[in-house]
Amino acid sequence: MGVQTQTLWEQPPKLALSEVEGAVLEAETDPAKSARRARRRALILPREHGAWGLLLVPMITGAGVAFRASAYFTPFLLLLTTALALFWLRTPLESLLGTSAMRAQSSEEYRTVKSFVMGLGAIAAVALGALLWTGRNAELWPLGAAVLAAFAGQALLKKLGRRARMLSEVVGTIGLTASAPAAYYVITGKFNAIAWMLWLANILFAGDQIHYVQLRLHTATAEGFRAKLTRGWDFAAGQAVMTAVLTIACMTGLLPKFASLAFAPLLFRGWFYFIQKPGPLRVRRLGWGELAHAVAFCVLFIATISLQRPVQ
Repeated sequence: MGVQTQTLWEQPPKLALSEVEGAVLEAETDPAKSARRARRRALILPREHGAWGLLLVPMITGAGVAFRASAYFTPFLLLLTTALALFWLRTPLESLLGTSAMRAQSSEEYRTVKSFVMGLGAIAAVALGALLWTGRNAELWPLGAAVLAAFAGQALLKKLGRRARMLSEVVGTIGLTASAPAAYYVITGKFNAIAWMLWLANILFAGDQIHYVQLRLHTATAEGFRAKLTRGWDFAAGQAVMTAVLTIACMTGLLPKFASLAFAPLLFRGWFYFIQKPGPLRVRRLGWGELAHAVAFCVLFIATISLQRPVQ
């Protein structure tokens, strides 16, 4: 009876200890798994979330204007696929080559990154090949060369450090916004004044957005009109230059007069910041606000162009 009692009392502690060890091991491995998943996403997914908008907003405006004259959807779909694949390809390719802060280190990471590079490269090659098959869409060649030159210039400027950061982003914007004339061209088959107008309008819009976000980040602690203007005088000058460029473009007929209304919310937001009451910077709210401005710009720009300008 004494032996039986000892046996009954020995077994439960073993089971309890095993359960505790398992719970501790699971608690230790879960954060490690989460960290590995987060690192894997950082290796293959683009980290510049705003750049997606800089690529897609011009493409949407270009397509929205072009579809008034033509209904060729297939070339646009091929261009969209090529642009998205190439844009996405940059992040895993940099991780594979070790040219970015995030680099593939383990053999598992190398396999994952390499599979994404090969897959995205194949998608881009097939879509671009179909787009340029038998000499079609030949104007994309010089446009593509201009885009590559812009990105090369951006890479060189980044090496100069923080003092050239803003300029490098503006130069990169020239390359990303080329999706507007590209979309217009593959749908209509024309690279005319409207295509150049689309490119100019999207450069102005995207450049102002980038400058405004930098302004908010760098003047988060500034209070009062004078303090904000002292730190953000370059943004105020940029707003004035953009207003002058829009005025000249409208007066010369490059841009339909009412199309400038698409920039009105952007200009109001920029000037109003200097006089609004100070408050804490909410980065997520700032991002959603800029997304709303992008949607408003697309809708207003396409609508005003459609109402005024006959397709040439």
